[in-house]
Amino acid sequence: MDLLDRDALEISALLEARELSAEELMKATLERIKAVNGKVNAIISLRDPETLLAEARKVDNSPRRGWLHGIPLAVKDLANVAGIETSMGSPIMAGHIAKEDSVFVSRMRRAGGLFIGKTNTPEFGLGSHTFNPVHGHTQNPYDLSKSAGGSSGGAAAALASRMLCIADGSDMMGSLRNPAAWCNVYGFRPSWGRVPSDPEGEMFLHQLSTNGPMGRSPADIAALLEVQSGWDHSQPHGLLPEIYLDRLMADLAFARIGWLGDWGGAYPMEAGVMDTCKQALKSFEQMGSIVEDVPPPMPAEQLWDAWITLRSWAIAAKLGPLLETHRDELKPEAIWEIERGLKLSAMEVHRASVVRSQWFRKAADLFEEYDLLVMPTAQVWPFPVEQRYPKSIAGRAMDTYHRWMEVVVPVSLIGLPCLSVPAGFGENGLPMGLQLIGPARGDLRVLQLGQAWHEGTQWVSKRPPQLP
Repeated sequence: MDLLDRDALEISALLEARELSAEELMKATLERIKAVNGKVNAIISLRDPETLLAEARKVDNSPRRGWLHGIPLAVKDLANVAGIETSMGSPIMAGHIAKEDSVFVSRMRRAGGLFIGKTNTPEFGLGSHTFNPVHGHTQNPYDLSKSAGGSSGGAAAALASRMLCIADGSDMMGSLRNPAAWCNVYGFRPSWGRVPSDPEGEMFLHQLSTNGPMGRSPADIAALLEVQSGWDHSQPHGLLPEIYLDRLMADLAFARIGWLGDWGGAYPMEAGVMDTCKQALKSFEQMGSIVEDVPPPMPAEQLWDAWITLRSWAIAAKLGPLLETHRDELKPEAIWEIERGLKLSAMEVHRASVVRSQWFRKAADLFEEYDLLVMPTAQVWPFPVEQRYPKSIAGRAMDTYHRWMEVVVPVSLIGLPCLSVPAGFGENGLPMGLQLIGPARGDLRVLQLGQAWHEGTQWVSKRPPQLP
């Protein structure tokens, strides 16, 4: 097996045993980036190679700091890494060099990670398609003419093309899940509060987005989650750290799986998506799980209306000041979100949160019956990279720039842990994924069942055919 085909924990074990040096790993990583990044455009703001090799040599001669010791990392370009540009894909932020690490990044650094650069993202992370005017488009490694998804598209594409063995991302509306599905890797949205954001601005109200890990196995994700997670004393919300990796082994025998599918037809699906997902679902049954259809727990339109209210409110709160000072440099979708959010009344936001609360209670009841709820990760296959977003699905018009990703909303709205797992490939040769959804704070059970899925399916072993 090629070194860069190995999972992150395997590489870490080789480093710990001194069977591999950090310098050798860094050299192989930089050679891989040189060979394929020009086609994929996943890694951006790459640091000077000689400096990186020198840092790797220094790591080889220093005490081991954690399981990431000597492993090259590139952080999604919405978070800060000291000394590296944080553009957020926006010309407004282009050239801004971070002075300090984001909270979860500092934890990855303390565990020994070597930061080589960033991974590409849409402008301010808006939209599930990774393109921006600063760093351009990220291509899908499985079809270079297609989107890698987003907003963690650069991270997913870098993992799939073997430029990284482990990565971070963030997820407001499927941004850890959609690109994982489209790039045949794993993306984990942890329970809200599990991985802290940065202690800045308003810290009490906006509970939608979260940072989290991506990888080519749930075991790698569990290990990185242990590093990233844990309460930050400077923030009002958060969860205490937990041990995941040592408790990961479980089997699917007698697990009860609730299949939500397309939410009773509320979510239109492109041809072939449901067939691929239903075929993948049989793997649960083959492993001894009980799979049952679950009718829609709530009207999808209620969830959508609550979601776009809370989302626009959060985005307007964060980006609103830019509307007056940099309107000409914002993409239309950002302007739409900000203007919509600025018009909301306090009671409109309250009513949206009431719906969110109702859905949380209904979901809690469902998890009294099921270990997992399962849905497709996306409603469409990866689309042409030059397309901004799908305007229709199966003949149904999309009324916003993000309606085509509505299937991720039930998770995002109430902050549930959710692992996107590879579900195989369609007749078109493109990857698809399933969302494995767990109860609030049930991250471990989701990862346990995800690891059993991984060992039973091994879809990740199918490498991108268009790359060396």
